[in-house]
Amino acid sequence: MGLAILLGIFAVGVVLGIPVAFAMGIAALTAFWYEGFPLLLTFQRSVSGISVFSLLAIPFFIFAGELMLHGGIAMRLVRFAQTLVGHVRGGLATVNIFSSMLFGGISGSAIADISALGSIQIPMMKERGYHPDYAVNVTVTSSIAGIVIPPSHNMIIFAVAAGGGISISKLFLAGVVPGILMCVCLAVAAYIIAIKREYPAEAFPGWKAVWVSSLHAVPGLITAIIIVGGVLSGVFTVTESGAFGAIYALLLTFFVYRSLDWEGFKTSVVSSVRTTAMVMVLIGFASSFAYLLALYQVPDKLSSFMLGISSEKIFVLLMINVMLLVLGMIMDMAALILICTPIFLPIVKDLGMDPTQFGIMLLVNLGLGLCTPPVGTCLFVGCAVGRVKIEETLKTIWPFYLAILAALILITYVPAVSLYLPSLLID
Repeated sequence: MGLAILLGIFAVGVVLGIPVAFAMGIAALTAFWYEGFPLLLTFQRSVSGISVFSLLAIPFFIFAGELMLHGGIAMRLVRFAQTLVGHVRGGLATVNIFSSMLFGGISGSAIADISALGSIQIPMMKERGYHPDYAVNVTVTSSIAGIVIPPSHNMIIFAVAAGGGISISKLFLAGVVPGILMCVCLAVAAYIIAIKREYPAEAFPGWKAVWVSSLHAVPGLITAIIIVGGVLSGVFTVTESGAFGAIYALLLTFFVYRSLDWEGFKTSVVSSVRTTAMVMVLIGFASSFAYLLALYQVPDKLSSFMLGISSEKIFVLLMINVMLLVLGMIMDMAALILICTPIFLPIVKDLGMDPTQFGIMLLVNLGLGLCTPPVGTCLFVGCAVGRVKIEETLKTIWPFYLAILAALILITYVPAVSLYLPSLLID
């Protein structure tokens, strides 16, 4: 009965449009009351959930990304990508995807990717004769590269949700190849559609232009090198590397690029505070919610249920992926990481899957959920930026969904995709 109350109130809250964090908090508070526990326990569990040192890195990551968003780095990355790959058929789509891969490694945010790059590239693609739905589809689906390619604050959330036993350095390395693989799959899909629709190819500007544009883009890319390199080398902790990355981003955009004005700085600070507050509240209430799920033995019961259907690893992983895909369509990504990790991680461990590989699989899967209705945040933002109706994009976005699914299948069933680079540099 307590589990029914917990899940029922949470589901009703989500349906009524209550923010996911507060829906979890209300559900947890009610379940604690039903079980006769002191109500103060809800808030004690919530506070203990955010009292984790590694979580201090999240506001620094977010602030560095906001500074880059408002500091002009996006345009420099677009110019670099355009000179390098713009001469391919449907070149602006490849530029879009390649730019997202680069910017994702700096901001770690899919929404920031769409906001920064989409506002530049979608109008540019429209002017060159690309259909609006195609421009939005490419921008939306490629934006989730920032979730997988390090540094990513979602990786930190996963590490915390997993109980702190997973190396964030290993997660960072594990996301590189899958992120690139996903972008390559998207580029192939974009190229095939470009040929079918007879989109133009840009003229190659020459290697001198590539060299010049790379010189302008490299200082911005160093932000990601500072954060990831500091963690991998052991010079910085994750929190320290995030702080140094934010300081470098501020100095670069204000003194070197001179593209960050006072208004842009204030906007970056306010956006960072707002996003950080949302993430921390979500993590806190999710800790209470997860505590109750463990109390009601939900992971054990779900594991027994799934293994009762089939004990074959291939089929069980398929069921987990399908569940995550469905949940990703109706819930926010960060909330799902916090809820699903303690449920599914013990199951995949019993199947022999490395927790790091599961983390990357989870992020890619839930990233796809950001591009799917009815709660596809990236899809909504992309359509708003491109001024295209969601119904129009959904008619033609399916090849890009298939591209991400192809990458997801490889990540799920080929461990080397995620684990080879960490084993090479860490193990």
